Amino acid sequence: MRGRKPTPDAIKALKGNPGKRKLQLPAARVGMPKYYCPAHLSGEAKKEWHRMLKTLTALGLLAATDRAALAAYCQAYGRWVEAEKKVAEVGLVAQTAAGNVIQNPYLAVANKAMEQMKGYLIEFGMTPSSRARVHAPNESNADPFEEMFSNGQKSG
Repeated sequence: MRGRKPTPDAIKALKGNPGKRKLQLPAARVGMPKYYCPAHLSGEAKKEWHRMLKTLTALGLLAATDRAALAAYCQAYGRWVEAEKKVAEVGLVAQTAAGNVIQNPYLAVANKAMEQMKGYLIEFGMTPSSRARVHAPNESNADPFEEMFSNGQKSG
């Protein structure tokens, strides 16, 4: 498919539908999925599932049909955490049995997982640049992402 990716209806609505065009696709039902975290996710991925589920639902950006995309993001996150732990243990380089110095293979895993995470985060409007284009109607001036990124610690 050529050209820009279509913007989801929820994102268009949050932006105030600047083009004022009729939203073509039927909107997916927004809300927390009515099923549990996928069993195949790793431990870190399951933690991320629950954290992201709350955040995306609170922002009105998650539909029940987004389960697979959210699970894929969470699994990439889990792999990234695991690989980063291994990189921290071994270092950026490793030595082969023949004595050659090579890049730690876990570094490649971590980098690939980060790349995958970024793609999903952009799709969900969860990066600074993608978030800047989304203006959720909010009664207060509080940044809904502030609490998520501060791990529940209020700044000020």
